[in-house]
Amino acid sequence: MDWKLVDEFMERVDESRRKVFPPVSKKLKVGVDLGTAYVVIVVLDEENNPVACEMEAGSVIRDGLVVDYQGATVIVKRLKEKLEERLGQKLTHCAIAMPAGTGHNSKTHVYVVQGAGFEVTNIDDEASCANNIYKISHGVIVDIGGGTTGLALIKDGEVVQIEDEPTGGTHVTLVLAGNYRISVDEAEKIKQDASRHREILPVINAVIEKMASIIKKYVEPSEMDVIYLCGGTSCLTGIEGIIERETNIKTYKPENPLLVTPTGIAMSSKSI
Repeated sequence: MDWKLVDEFMERVDESRRKVFPPVSKKLKVGVDLGTAYVVIVVLDEENNPVACEMEAGSVIRDGLVVDYQGATVIVKRLKEKLEERLGQKLTHCAIAMPAGTGHNSKTHVYVVQGAGFEVTNIDDEASCANNIYKISHGVIVDIGGGTTGLALIKDGEVVQIEDEPTGGTHVTLVLAGNYRISVDEAEKIKQDASRHREILPVINAVIEKMASIIKKYVEPSEMDVIYLCGGTSCLTGIEGIIERETNIKTYKPENPLLVTPTGIAMSSKSI
């Protein structure tokens, strides 16, 4: 994998939050990621070039389940309208994804995006969608979101196993809140402040070790020698070092792991 190309591509996706890139083709592809911490919509053109992106923080999903249907629908609709205004055209279809291996029923997720005015063209698992970006033929993709740690084991270019268990960014936030004796909202701000990541790493080390234990449960170092991280919680500075130490498997992450899965979801969408 060429990490430079991945980082450059993801940087352009991030930049599309602030500016619209003219699509190379007329047809567009849309991905909606209903995450525990953020709802993200990514728009690509037919050739998978970034066009526009919108995201909003929200506590409408927990461990892959919609816990606030109305709130989730409102957020998706608001982001959709922002994108339509920026693009000067309607967005009618999208792809969505579910946490890997949870067995969660996707109907509620479909109802949310339908309520916001989308027709769902594709439903995939989150970790597999991330491989639309990484395009690895052998290794493990680990998507660490707000509520869960999801894995996709890939051999010979095919996803052979998907797993997902609770433990993610929400658990990090709760540990910070308890340790510093502050509110959850204050703890969330600290977690998202990259300048404080080195400070909080010893505090949240046990939570990251728990994430690593989930990976170790399903991955044999003799069979898989590389871990590729994505998901918002992977933004924590130094998380890859702890996971590599605990799993004894070389661990990589891109400069911007937050938007990897939403962009991969958009890639799986039909061009409309």
